[in-house]
Amino acid sequence: MAKLLIIDDERAIRSTLREILEYENYDVEDIDNGIDGLEMIKKGNFDLVLCDIKMNKMDGIEVLEQAQIIKPDLPFIMISGHGTVETAIEASKKGAFDFISKPPDLNRLLITVRNGLDRGNLVTETKVLKRKASKTREILGESESISKIKETIERVAPTEARVLITGANGSGKELVARWLHEKSNRADSPLIEVNCAAIPSELIESELFGHEKGSFTSAVKQRIGKFELANGGTLFLDEIGDMSLSAQAKVLRALQEHKISRVGGEKEIEVNVRVLAATNKDLLKEIEDGNFRMDLYHRLNVINIHVPHLTERTDDIPVIAQNFLENICSDYGMPVKKINDGGMSALKALPWTGNVRELHNMIERLIILSDKVITENDVRAFANPGGGTNIGAATSAQIAGAGGSSLASSFDSFNNFQDYKDHAEREFIKFKLEKNNWNVSKTADEIDIQRSHLYSKIEKFGLKRAE
Repeated sequence: MAKLLIIDDERAIRSTLREILEYENYDVEDIDNGIDGLEMIKKGNFDLVLCDIKMNKMDGIEVLEQAQIIKPDLPFIMISGHGTVETAIEASKKGAFDFISKPPDLNRLLITVRNGLDRGNLVTETKVLKRKASKTREILGESESISKIKETIERVAPTEARVLITGANGSGKELVARWLHEKSNRADSPLIEVNCAAIPSELIESELFGHEKGSFTSAVKQRIGKFELANGGTLFLDEIGDMSLSAQAKVLRALQEHKISRVGGEKEIEVNVRVLAATNKDLLKEIEDGNFRMDLYHRLNVINIHVPHLTERTDDIPVIAQNFLENICSDYGMPVKKINDGGMSALKALPWTGNVRELHNMIERLIILSDKVITENDVRAFANPGGGTNIGAATSAQIAGAGGSSLASSFDSFNNFQDYKDHAEREFIKFKLEKNNWNVSKTADEIDIQRSHLYSKIEKFGLKRAE
């Protein structure tokens, strides 16, 4: 159910609009002045605002301008008894979705509200989709080490220098590589990524350089390799420390001569590729052990960027956690939850063996299983002090004691985290509904989601009130 706000200093107009819109099953609130209206917009989760232009204290155009700063995607429909073309144009320039005159025509009003809500939903969905489609997320953090990485990227990206990115798994090496490409002169050309650890050693050469038809048993047709695909752009060799020695020799030749040969082929192919590499291994030790070529190491290591472990930059955790909170809550269609000071301190104290990737999973788990405000107890309950982020026995006991089934005894029954997440979400919503005697409105307010979203969850999980 969409939530609307009416801002108008005429009681009769507010009452009329409210009656019409509530009859159409909208959730409506109203206020008689712009100053209080802005406060309601700050605190409330409104989907659309109908605002009078001529009001005491603050006129509607000023309310619109201020609201654009607070919530730029919130649709505004301006209403006025003294409407002119000039007024409508000014409102549109300021960001209003539409303009209607008093007394409003009923059909035009409802169509305009419906279109405004549709537009608001499209804007939100577009932002979510763009974020999901965009591979280049922001490098989050303000610590000295992250600031140095950003500064290095700015200096190095426009050059053709090869870069070796080092750091633990989950620290963000891939993100650094993407920004190096994004800010380079090759940004309009492809960025081709190869995870060397995920490709069997006998196939890595075919993957990188391609092969000719019939060059080996399963080569039923010619294949173009990653070097050719990246021609004119950037090739990112992730986990290069896991590459076989024979493939290393061919990569070295490609870097030296800017030429490659497909497996089973004799023709030399010129390639113009900038190579970025990343590893979580100590390559100098790998060289000592005979697993990595020293000459290739020096070819790749023109510029070295080390991405620190999350525990080495704990002051960045609040910034990263807040970003994850906003993005995940947006994806789930729920208001953004908050982490109190105790909860944030508890997050900063965790060992984060999985780095930033683990923090993302932890925040998603807290959003699903915690109430409106995430506390220190929530963080302790949903994280194993030993370093992993499995839900411990205390958490299961808490959930069981709150009315849900005992989760600790049934972990093995879940094939993956998504299955467990759905189960936990279902039990949580079921418990809250039963606690509130299936008052959907009260439950939605208590768990801080829209009623329409709660109805969708009830339908999704097949929840029914006990007879």
